[in-house]
Amino acid sequence: MSIPLPTPNIPKGLDIPSIEFKPPSARIPSYRPMVIPPADLEAPEEVKKEETKEEQPEPPKLKIPVIDIQMPIPETAVVVTAVTTAVVAVATTSVTQTLFEPIKKKVQKQLQAKVNKWKEQRKKKKDSSESSKTQPKIKNTKSKSSEPSSD
Repeated sequence: MSIPLPTPNIPKGLDIPSIEFKPPSARIPSYRPMVIPPADLEAPEEVKKEETKEEQPEPPKLKIPVIDIQMPIPETAVVVTAVTTAVVAVATTSVTQTLFEPIKKKVQKQLQAKVNKWKEQRKKKKDSSESSKTQPKIKNTKSKSSEPSSD
């Protein structure tokens, strides 16, 4: 006696391509050795020392004819730095002034309103304290004899 068993329909496996993997390689840096001469190194006796005359060029000057003064002209880097700083300062001031002017006016109005309100309240307090001092106090003039007796 045989029992027929059903056979499952299994789909074929996916075809996954293989990945070629190369192990990493490193470039090892190499440096040429730096030769530093010893501190006590001297030239041989046969070699004559070359005389070099190093003159720095004279900085350009601006001659002012009216007062006969020669004024040195600063280097380009100094002028560029000064001009850049001045332009940035003026631009920053102009931009912040236009941004903060309306805010300043609103805050000023609010503060002035608070100060005015405080002054009014202080004046009212002062007026009320002065009026209480100037009004004569009314004394109780009723005496015991004027009270009705209960005989």
